[in-house]
Amino acid sequence: MRAGDLNGFLGLALDNVTQLVILASLLIGVFKFPADLVLQQMVPGTALGVLAGDLAYTWLAVRLMRRTGRADVTAMPFGIDTPTLFAMVFGVLGPVMLATGDPVLAWKVGMAATVAIGVAKLGLAFGGDWARRVVPRAALLGSIAGIAILLIAFLATLKIMRDPPVGLVALVVLLLALFGRVRMPFGLPGALASALAGTLIFWGRSWLDLGPGATIAAGPFRAALPWPTLGWIDALSATLPYLSIALPFALVTTIGGIDNTESAAAAGDEYRTRDILLTEAAATILAGCCGGVVQNTPYIGHPAYKAMGARAGYTLATGIVIGVGAAAGVLSLLVAVLPEAAIAPILVFIGLEITAQGFLATPQRHGAAVALTFVPVAAAVVLIETGTLFSALGASPAALGGEAALGYQAILLLGNGFILTAVLWGWALASIIDGRLGTAGLLFVVASLAALFGAIHSPLATGALFWPWAAPSAMPARLAGAYGVLAALAWLAGARARRITA
Repeated sequence: MRAGDLNGFLGLALDNVTQLVILASLLIGVFKFPADLVLQQMVPGTALGVLAGDLAYTWLAVRLMRRTGRADVTAMPFGIDTPTLFAMVFGVLGPVMLATGDPVLAWKVGMAATVAIGVAKLGLAFGGDWARRVVPRAALLGSIAGIAILLIAFLATLKIMRDPPVGLVALVVLLLALFGRVRMPFGLPGALASALAGTLIFWGRSWLDLGPGATIAAGPFRAALPWPTLGWIDALSATLPYLSIALPFALVTTIGGIDNTESAAAAGDEYRTRDILLTEAAATILAGCCGGVVQNTPYIGHPAYKAMGARAGYTLATGIVIGVGAAAGVLSLLVAVLPEAAIAPILVFIGLEITAQGFLATPQRHGAAVALTFVPVAAAVVLIETGTLFSALGASPAALGGEAALGYQAILLLGNGFILTAVLWGWALASIIDGRLGTAGLLFVVASLAALFGAIHSPLATGALFWPWAAPSAMPARLAGAYGVLAALAWLAGARARRITA
């Protein structure tokens, strides 16, 4: 392996290991999933998608080398999609677990949602360019930015504040390395230096008997080979309410894959876009069919890996290490050794970077549209936190009365289907800003129909879908009517503008 491939491997492998550790820590530590189910089923299946995708991208790079006769071809980086990880944990797996208390059902719903994302990406692979032209970046990147700053960075900061000596030190080390470009001792990557600093403080304090030790016991090194299963088919009906949360990420990662392919082409490596997109779709379906609960995607940063001298070896090594490591049970040790407060700063950095991109990579005039997409995500965060509090108190939102009940219902309506709501709201405002009032009206009609079925603003605590003639309350009809009025206003304003300019 070349020196550049070693550097690329350290960066890409650490990123994916971090995602798997976070996935396991959140499911086990926050939502109380059985460790065996997470570490023996969900993690190996998710890691299998990484293995398959990295092997395919390695082969595409070798094929490009042979076709062009160039030795400096760099493979596309590939791994677990961070925004989808948090959406699946806090929008799908966690809510199903809280609502039913059945971790196996939640796992099956996660598998079914992942397969659905993969199938959607198969179709989008042939229409991704069209979607990229139609949907403004303010709507897509804005909705992801909202998730990044609120679901990723904010919740990670709460974990930091639970153990400030560990978390704040690790955070500042990471910020110095990645934002301040301060060289770390021995040339360690910033993320690795940060995690090591926090981990050393945590275990040093524990050794001195000045603080707690591991909160999750290390499991044995047991083989956990991911095998294909059709168990998720039993949960298809239970999965339907959560597709409005999961499926938008298929579109986002498809467009991201197109962007990343163009970025690679600009750096000198011309991959066929369809090959890149079909690979991530197939890897996601494979992961879901083998127990995985998070989709895979090509990573941003091909030019950076190329600049550090990485070729095709780094993706090959990453895929093998992640896939084999998860199957061998190595992750169970990492989950026990790495404290949450030491890993959380990496999430804060990711959240800040994605949020900054949401504003910087969209036209300046669409800044308000990007900001608007944060609002439904904020409601989802409040729902998550209040749900945790209700669970800890052994209480239910049904016990609320008066203004408190009305306030909670408003949060529930805004938070359910928050991803689709964010995309529609951001897209509509961007259209209004650009004077495309006819498009804005059509989007309000889509929102009206979505509200009738509960795809957005479901009044049910589970966020479930329903038929319009069997709505659980009068609220869906009221919301649909309100959106209908908005559509009429947009079209009337558009007609008036055309008369004035005629």
